[in-house]
Amino acid sequence: MKKISLESVCFQYKKNPIIKDLSLELKGHTCTALMGANGSGKTTLGKLIMGILKPGSGIVFYDDMNIESKSLGELGSRVGYLFQNPSQQIFAITVRDDLTFASRLNGLKEELIEAKLNKVVSLFHLENILDSKCHVLSQGEKQRVALASIFIREPEYLILDEPTTGLDSIRKEALGQVIQSIKKEGVGVLIISHDKNIKTSISI
Repeated sequence: MKKISLESVCFQYKKNPIIKDLSLELKGHTCTALMGANGSGKTTLGKLIMGILKPGSGIVFYDDMNIESKSLGELGSRVGYLFQNPSQQIFAITVRDDLTFASRLNGLKEELIEAKLNKVVSLFHLENILDSKCHVLSQGEKQRVALASIFIREPEYLILDEPTTGLDSIRKEALGQVIQSIKKEGVGVLIISHDKNIKTSISI
């Protein structure tokens, strides 16, 4: 079972302390909700765990691996990260291209690529926009594409920053069902949200 551990982690922007002497452990097979007001350091913590930001002091471990010794690309192959703004991680021209880019880059066979694509398209209800241009999508559609682009890589752990932004109640419920399913496979999930009812709103 995969786990993420923080030991006495501190971080500050310039001279403004954001996180001070934080230790915690996040396990696979579980969904953890990190809640708090905007500006409270939630997104900063997610980026520290992902290796996007480096702690001023302390250590972040993925299993027993100090993530400081790994590149962002190496860690990203194991940990999926959803940015607050989905436009930051959508870069291909069409939805289909965006979802299949990593698989083709890794040399997967076409039939496997199609199987993985069909699975996430169904999970996130992308059938009607699969061949649409990404730049014309609504905020909610971009959010679903960004989520699908993470799930298609089958990560060992997920960090989802405000994952329900732009999702209606039906799609929030669908996201909850996906999270419940991958938890059973041993995948851990950290949901970052300002919504104190996040676990209720997506039924997890």
